[in-house]
Amino acid sequence: MKIFKDKKILINETFDIKNIGFIPTMGALHNGHISLINEAKKKTNKILVSIYVNPTQFKSKIDFKKYPRSLKKDIKILKKIKVNYLYIPSTEDIYTFKPKSKIYLDGFSKTLCGKFRPSHFKGVINIINRLLDIIKPKFIYLGMKDFQQLTLIRSHIVKNRIKTKLIPCQTIRDKNGIALSSRNAKLNKKQLRVAQKIYKFIKNNKKTILKKILQKKRFEISKNIIKFGADKIDYIECVNLERKQICTNIKDKFNVFIAYYIKNIRLIDNL
Repeated sequence: MKIFKDKKILINETFDIKNIGFIPTMGALHNGHISLINEAKKKTNKILVSIYVNPTQFKSKIDFKKYPRSLKKDIKILKKIKVNYLYIPSTEDIYTFKPKSKIYLDGFSKTLCGKFRPSHFKGVINIINRLLDIIKPKFIYLGMKDFQQLTLIRSHIVKNRIKTKLIPCQTIRDKNGIALSSRNAKLNKKQLRVAQKIYKFIKNNKKTILKKILQKKRFEISKNIIKFGADKIDYIECVNLERKQICTNIKDKFNVFIAYYIKNIRLIDNL
């Protein structure tokens, strides 16, 4: 595996490779990331992973500093599964150039996480735009757990006619149903049981949740989630995946989207 920290060296090494599969990450790799890499291997034999904890998408400097980091372990994992290239840019390397495409933020960015973290998705799209400009991959692989993020990145790619195809990949869950996330490493056993209860409640009560929300009885759902052990709920919404809109009809096909805190650890999911 070749490791790059300088975008110019990376570009010179890969400029004539037309079929790169790209997986952007913030490190602290888990089986969810590995599943994205395995999906990429089905379409191409040239895999590039990036690791960069992007400060512009965090709500606070404290959250940024506390984000889990395990670079040595990550490199070991990527070598073991035979990734071809790893890009570990510095902030200077990634931000000291002007990308060809302008940032496009679809209106969907103002709901769900965007409502509670106003600058988050601008930071996400900015860094992805820069990475795509440098790497020019044929494919980019993203997980459905971050459905809103995935949808906004796709809209940006389409709007700017970027020649990269986005491949959505299913959410990977551990044996208790919790969606895999780097932040899960910060949860103790008791907190993991809280997350498991919340997952099972949503999975088993999707139609009831939609009904209660449409009846303006959201507080009844929130009360249950707090009772399970969540300390705070940013939102719980039912979203029509095709229209990318909050559900207004009991017959809508939808997923339940949630963002909540256990202590100061923010978790998101949709199912």
